[in-house]
Amino acid sequence: MDTPDVDEVVTFEVTATVAVVTMNRPRYRNAQNSAMTYALDAAFERAVNDDNIKVIVLAGAGDHFSAGHDIGTPGRDHDVRYANRAVLWWDHVDKPGGDQRFARETEVYLGMCRRWREIPKPIIAMVQGACVAGGLMLAWVCDLIVAADDAFFSDPVVRMGIPGVEYFAHPWILGPRFAKEILYTGERFDAQRAYEIGMVNRVVPRSRLRHETLSLATRIATMPQFGLALAKRAVNQCEDHMGLRNGMDAVFGLHHFAHAHNAEIGIGSLSGMDAKAMAAPPSGQEPSSRA
Repeated sequence: MDTPDVDEVVTFEVTATVAVVTMNRPRYRNAQNSAMTYALDAAFERAVNDDNIKVIVLAGAGDHFSAGHDIGTPGRDHDVRYANRAVLWWDHVDKPGGDQRFARETEVYLGMCRRWREIPKPIIAMVQGACVAGGLMLAWVCDLIVAADDAFFSDPVVRMGIPGVEYFAHPWILGPRFAKEILYTGERFDAQRAYEIGMVNRVVPRSRLRHETLSLATRIATMPQFGLALAKRAVNQCEDHMGLRNGMDAVFGLHHFAHAHNAEIGIGSLSGMDAKAMAAPPSGQEPSSRA
């Protein structure tokens, strides 16, 4: 077994034929900055290129899977330079207006999620606590989701006047009507509801989350590796023929129009919202002790 470095923003652990890739910013509910994004990408690439690894598990350290994109921690790094991996575009730093935001989100958000969705090895999301906005995107690019019974999910960015996160898979994963409900209300839904609509594969007690996830991963790992890769590609291609990729492209334009509108009317591209405001439950919904 590899021993992960607890000081790293993403840790990498191997148990038999399963790699566990863990987001490691528990103090900030694993809010995703660019450092984490590129560390995740490096970890996934490592797992793909290791012939001994058959299945990947994506996890979050601490009480929560991920509270989403980093919009305000001391480690936020939205203005750093990076090496493009998901798309080929010019450097975004020091570019004005929408040029900067479009370049960044095309690469770091939508582009990376699409890149990870095409990883040829099965990926299982192991979700506890909050799985919100950008966290939802990470779970959705995984092939399977095993959720603890304390997990909760939401995409509350309509509070910013933005029609959903960048990886807009909502109608395909949630169905059109439930997608509209969670977007219109910003409300959270729990693991059992996620299971009922088919978003989550299994709901297990929090104390057994790791055991049950690794058991499932180990079972999958006994299947022929190339067969698994082709099965994954087959399902992904069918989703794309059902409009997933084209739909995302269309909504990504609306997403950036919303950012531009906010900026033009003088309330900032995020409509003046900060991490605290986004973490609060919507009006009329009881606060969760798990938040």
